[in-house]
Amino acid sequence: MSVLPAGRRVLITGGTGSFGQTMVRRLLDREVGEIRVFSRDEAKQEAMRQAIGDERVRYHLGDVRDLASLMRACRDVDYVFHAAALKQVPSCEFFPLEAVRTNVLGSANVVEAAERNGVRTVVLLSTDKAVYPVNAMGMSKALMEKVAQGHARNHPSSATTISCVRYGNVMYSRGSVIPLFIEQIKAGRAPTVTDPRMTRFLMSLDESVDLVEHAFEHARAGDIFIRKAAACTIGDLAEAVCHLFDAPVKLDLIGLRHGEKPDETLATREELLLADDFGDFFRVPLDARDLNYELYVSEGEPRGVATQDFNSANAPRLDVPQIIEALRSLPEVRAELALRESVLA
Repeated sequence: MSVLPAGRRVLITGGTGSFGQTMVRRLLDREVGEIRVFSRDEAKQEAMRQAIGDERVRYHLGDVRDLASLMRACRDVDYVFHAAALKQVPSCEFFPLEAVRTNVLGSANVVEAAERNGVRTVVLLSTDKAVYPVNAMGMSKALMEKVAQGHARNHPSSATTISCVRYGNVMYSRGSVIPLFIEQIKAGRAPTVTDPRMTRFLMSLDESVDLVEHAFEHARAGDIFIRKAAACTIGDLAEAVCHLFDAPVKLDLIGLRHGEKPDETLATREELLLADDFGDFFRVPLDARDLNYELYVSEGEPRGVATQDFNSANAPRLDVPQIIEALRSLPEVRAELALRESVLA
C-alpha cells in the first residue's frame, strides 16, 4: 500500500472483527510502525493478542460512542479504518436507537477525533444495505455516509480526508450465513433459508480489504468507493454448501426476517451517472454544490440519462458450481473440509 509507508501508525476501530483481523495481518506484512486495535470486547482482544503475537499491535479498550476514548486512541495516528458497527439487521430492528448511537453518532465521534488529532485519512466501512434502506441498520449506515460527506462539504480545507467504502456480503465474516449453513449441516439439520430466490452480493474478506486499500490510494474528501461484485441466490448458496459437505440438498424455508429485502443495491442509477469507473471499483464523488441553487434552477445542470441501479438482481450471477469454487477459496471452508475428512478417515 503506497500510502502507508513503513513506520506509520494505523488505528482500526472494531479491530477484533473479521475485517479488522484480516486488515491487521495485511498491515503487518507492510511493516507499518504501529497498529492500534480499538474495540470494547476485552475477551476478543486477548484472543487476538494470543493469535497474532506481534508487539507492533496495541490494543485499546473503548467504545466509539465515547469521544474521549477515541481521542486517546487517535493520538499521533496517521490513518484510521473505521469498522466498528452494529451489523445484525434483526437486532437493529428491535433496538434502532442503539444502531443510531453506534453507527451514526459513533462514526461522527471517529470523524471528530480524527480531525482534532490531525489524522491524515479516514476510511469508513459501509454496506449495500445503506442504499434504498428499509431497515434500521441500513438507515444508520446511510446516515454514516452522510456524516462523511457532510464533513467534506463543511470542511473543504481540512487536512483530514474522510471517505467511505461500500460493499455487499463478505463471505464467512462473523454473523454471516455461510458458517451458519455449515454448522447446521454438521449438526444434521437442513440449512435455514428465508427465501431461496433472494439475491445477495458475494465477496471475500481479502476483496473487502482490497477495496479499503484502493480508497486509501485514490480517495478525495467525501468519495464513496464501491466494489463491483458478483451475486447469487440464497437457494443456490445453500445448495452449494450442501454439495461441498456431501449433505442432502434440502432447505428449511423460514420466511423473510425483520428488515430483509429480496435484493440489495450497491450503487443507484443516480450515483452511476456521476461515478468514475476503475474497472473493479466505482468511485462516486461528492456532490460539492453549496446551498445556493439559483444556478441549477435557472440554468439547469446537464446530466446523462439514468439507466438502472447496480443491484444483486442484475449483477453477474454465480451458478452453483461457481459458488462452490468461490467457497473452496476461503481458508475457513478449507479448514472445515479438512476437519471433516480427518473425522471420516
